[in-house]
Amino acid sequence: MYEVYPYDLGYEGTIWRPPSEASSLIIQATVGCSWNACTFCGNYKDRKFMVKRPDDIFASIRLAKALYGDRVRRVFLADGNALAMPTEELLAVLEVLKKEFPRLERVSCYGGPLDALRKTRSELQELCDRGLKLVYLGVESGDDEVLKKINKGVSSAGMVEACRKLVESGLKLSVTVILGLAGKEGSHRHAVETAKVLNRVDPHYLAPLTLMIVPGTPLHQEYARGFFKPLTPLETLVELKVLVEHLELTECIFRCNHASNYLPVGGALPGDKAEILRLLGEVIEKIQCNPELERRILKPESLRAL
Repeated sequence: MYEVYPYDLGYEGTIWRPPSEASSLIIQATVGCSWNACTFCGNYKDRKFMVKRPDDIFASIRLAKALYGDRVRRVFLADGNALAMPTEELLAVLEVLKKEFPRLERVSCYGGPLDALRKTRSELQELCDRGLKLVYLGVESGDDEVLKKINKGVSSAGMVEACRKLVESGLKLSVTVILGLAGKEGSHRHAVETAKVLNRVDPHYLAPLTLMIVPGTPLHQEYARGFFKPLTPLETLVELKVLVEHLELTECIFRCNHASNYLPVGGALPGDKAEILRLLGEVIEKIQCNPELERRILKPESLRAL
């Protein structure tokens, strides 16, 4: 996700946010990620997970009120998975946000599948009723073999259960999947099985990202030893096309415009599915016929980012 540079709101470490939270006030309620074991992720390896003291969180909120007044409409609770907070503490944060920002429209946060599974439906429903409206969750893959290799902590069935629990509690759900996560050998299976999980989850928002191999991670070590064969940019587009072909979602905003992606694609599913597939098919065919066009059509590696 995109990096932001905090100044006076008591942030610890580098703060990461979803692209769609660019205009949101970011309040750091937790530090790091409570799971912090995924083999591809290096975002929080430099810090130990902790839930901030309530008084420290409230102080950040009140300072933000002094800085921004009533202009705040959206708040994103950092860090890696603020949904892991004890429910009572998270409810208290939501209450203070509502009090300090009466024109607040939405509070959102990252959450992991284990966070959702650990909370009861009544807890999640109360969080939604009290102002938490959107949870961002990394599905990454629907392939059990891939989920095990990346040490996600749940199976595909557990992922579906966690996501459905959030949706059925009234929360909006925005999920990410990672193109190229299975490498060359597992590409097609990864795309098909991921689509199956997404169809069962039926998220409100879907954002495919493209794998970036981060130095220092277990995945990078596997790549350096020659055990992981990454996709080429063209193969990534083929994988994306297979994924979209197998999607059967009822009402979903689809955005493949993250900084890691080679080609920005977007629309509303299922309505724009045919057009998305047409565009992907056209680009794939052009590059297959003339590989030199890849440099002109796709984002260069130097411009890709987390």
